[in-house]
Amino acid sequence: MTRITFLALALASLLPAQATKVVRPKEIDAVLTNPGIGFTTLNRFNGDPLNPGTKWTEGHPIEAFPFRGKLEVAGQPMTTVAYFRVYWKYVEPEMGQYNWKMLDDALRTAHERGQSLMLRIAPYGPDAKTEDVPAWYRQMAGDETGKSFPDKWRTDPEDPRYIKHWTNMVRALGARYDGHPDLDAVDVSIVGYWGEGEHTDMLSEGTMRALVASYLLAFPKTPLMMQPTDRRTNMYALSKRPTGWRADCLGDMRCISGSRWCHMFDAYPEDIVNFGLTEAWREGPVSLEACGVMQDWKNRGWDVDYIIEQSLKWHISTFNNKSSAVPGEWTPQVKRWLNRMGYRFVLRRFAYPDTVAAGGTLTFATWWENKGVAPPYHKFPLALRLRGERGSEVLVTEADIRTWLPGDVVYDDAVFLPAGMPAGKYEVQIGMLDPQTAKPKIKLAIEGIDAEGWYTLGPVTVQEKPH
Repeated sequence: MTRITFLALALASLLPAQATKVVRPKEIDAVLTNPGIGFTTLNRFNGDPLNPGTKWTEGHPIEAFPFRGKLEVAGQPMTTVAYFRVYWKYVEPEMGQYNWKMLDDALRTAHERGQSLMLRIAPYGPDAKTEDVPAWYRQMAGDETGKSFPDKWRTDPEDPRYIKHWTNMVRALGARYDGHPDLDAVDVSIVGYWGEGEHTDMLSEGTMRALVASYLLAFPKTPLMMQPTDRRTNMYALSKRPTGWRADCLGDMRCISGSRWCHMFDAYPEDIVNFGLTEAWREGPVSLEACGVMQDWKNRGWDVDYIIEQSLKWHISTFNNKSSAVPGEWTPQVKRWLNRMGYRFVLRRFAYPDTVAAGGTLTFATWWENKGVAPPYHKFPLALRLRGERGSEVLVTEADIRTWLPGDVVYDDAVFLPAGMPAGKYEVQIGMLDPQTAKPKIKLAIEGIDAEGWYTLGPVTVQEKPH
């Protein structure tokens, strides 16, 4: 119970007894397009065309597609997150000179399209000609062809110059963007093709810590995610701050058709446990990416129901299908998935007095259910609004919904009414707000939403302040 609640009870004991109203909102089954959950686009935004067939693009400079004024794209659920994977060479084309315009434009476009940006800067990709490290770094490091690098390494991460320049870039990125309201999360990317962290376990202790710590220090506000690479690396990050995780081959079930190994039955179940990631979802997001695209799953006969259930067990918040079409036959499964992915708040009970005094407190008691598999990872203030003919007042509570894990949540509190609030009849409304605009941002799985995003609960009478 919060300090304000104790104060409210003390004040209430001095007032005449009031009738208590109890509201039990009706739950709805609709898919809710809410911040930080659901499908993501890949190197595209809402309204951009989907990738054809089972191919996709990534890593290269952000492409600008003509926007036709419609955010919905047939074959893909509406999304609130645009995921971009960009190679280092395009972010730092000259040593110490960063392409902030590209990232600024991406953040602005995401905002305009109803999305936030999830970002990974990858050091390099598999194509030696077009996906190498920046040209200035390659000139500095020299031709490393023939060196005994592990598979999927293109340059030596133990080279002090790599550590210096990579961490410089990360720190510059954090200095400019940490805490940006339109930045959803950042991937901890340090080595390997696409920044997936292959053979991170082979790094020396000092190199691993220097590369990972650059993110931990640069992004104290923005949520971080990292690949399940090895216990040493994952546990080092988790020991310093809450860090979520992401995996880039959800759905891989090759071992059911003859392969000795696959991600869904071998890598992910073992790595999540062995690398200490089982409880990471409580404070950091889990984001999963299709192995290929969902059409590949269907073409190969992989079990979509099993894949979905495993992802929910791992507390998925977002899923990247690489801006590719969802097989139409799987629409019911996808709806079920979306209704559990991330958070989904149902207000079950709201109790409050039918009469309050201006300058006094409105005490209330609530019971919620989070029917999703994760909490939100950004702060969205919970507020009441009293709306009447003579005006309205927004009253922000102390609730931190980032702590509202799956299951039941009981939250009781009190809010102060302004002393000069006009007496009269009001409607009590509730909403979870955008901290930038102070307007409702999160949709609840209940009836009663109005045109502004508030949920109407019932009437209350405000009396003049006692003299």
